[in-house]
Amino acid sequence: MMTPIKQINRFFLLATGPFLGLLIAMLISGPGLHLHQETRPFTVDTGIPAATTAISAQLDQAEQDAKVTITSIKKTAELYNKTTSTMSKIVQTSQNAAKRPEIIYNHKITSKLGSPYKTIESDRIRIELFTVNPGSYRGYAMKVKLKSPDAMKMTLGKDKLGGAETTLAAAKRYGAVAGINPGGFADSEKERYPLSTTMLNGKYLGSFEPSYKDLFFVGLNKSGKLIGGKFSSQEQLDRLNPEFGASFVPILLKNGQKQEIPAKWKTSPLRAPRTAIGNYKDDQLLIIVVDGYNEKGGSGATLEELQGRLYKLGVQDAYNLDGGGSSSLVVNGKIVNHPSDGQLRPVPTHFLFFK
Repeated sequence: MMTPIKQINRFFLLATGPFLGLLIAMLISGPGLHLHQETRPFTVDTGIPAATTAISAQLDQAEQDAKVTITSIKKTAELYNKTTSTMSKIVQTSQNAAKRPEIIYNHKITSKLGSPYKTIESDRIRIELFTVNPGSYRGYAMKVKLKSPDAMKMTLGKDKLGGAETTLAAAKRYGAVAGINPGGFADSEKERYPLSTTMLNGKYLGSFEPSYKDLFFVGLNKSGKLIGGKFSSQEQLDRLNPEFGASFVPILLKNGQKQEIPAKWKTSPLRAPRTAIGNYKDDQLLIIVVDGYNEKGGSGATLEELQGRLYKLGVQDAYNLDGGGSSSLVVNGKIVNHPSDGQLRPVPTHFLFFK
C-alpha cells in the first residue's frame, strides 16, 4: 500500500521545524557572522643571499683547508718514508759494524784452516769442512757455528744406558746432519757403558764422579757453549749449568795454553786415529778427526801433534775424545773419515749436529 504524499510532506515539516525556527531566530536577533582572514603582504627575506654567500665562502675555505691538509699529509708521509729508510740504513750499518769484528775473526780462523770443501748452513747452524794434512798424518776439521743451543745434542746408543750403535746409525735415526764420537766407554756383560761422569738432557746418568787421574768432563751448557775440565764436586760442575757431556783423557788446551800431556798418553799408543773438540773465542767449535789404519801406534797422530795443530789454529780450550777404532765423523749420511776397523765402531754416546 502506498503512503499518501501529503502525509510524507507533513512528516518532514514537523521534523525540521524546530531547526528552521532556531535558524530564523539567530538571523533576526544575533550578531552577524563574519569570517575574519588576516592577510599580510609577501616580503622577500633579504638575509638568504647573504647566508648563502657565507655558506659558500665557508665551503670554499673548507675545500682549501682540505687541500692544505692533504698536502701536509703527503709531505708528512714522504718525510716518514725518508726517515724510515734512513733509520733502516743506520740499523743495517750498525749491524754490519757489529758483525765486522766477528767477520774479521772468522776470516782469521779460516785463513789458517784453508778453504772449506763443504759448507752446510741453516738458521740454526753453520758447518764448514776442511782437510788437515800436515805431512805426518791426514785428517779432517769441522768448524761449527751453533746459531741455536739445540743445534747440538748428545744421544745414547739405541737410546738406552748400556746400548751402543755407530755414529752413522745414530745420525740417521735422529735426522742429524753430522755427528762425532765423544767420550770413552767400558764393556760389561755384553753391554757398553759411558766412562765416568756423563750427562744427558741436564741430568746425570748414574751419578757424578769426581775427576780422578787424567779424566775430564766436556760438553755443552744450556746456552750452547762448550764447557769442560776437571771437577772435584758436583756443585762445581753444576755451576756451569751443563746440558750434556761425556768423559775421557786428557785435556790438550786451556785458555789458549798447552796443558801437560801425561807420559802414559804420549806413548800408549804413540800414534793413533784421534778425535778432538775445542772452541774459539767467539764460541765456534772446531773438531778434528785424524785417520789411522790401526791402533798399534804406527799410524795417525800423536797427542802432541794434535795439541800443536789446535794451538796453531787459535783454539782456546781443547779436549781429546775417544780415538782409535772409535773415531767417527759423519756428514750428510756419509762416513767422512776412514775408520781403522774398516767400519765404524758401535759406541755408547754420540755428539750430533742438526740443521
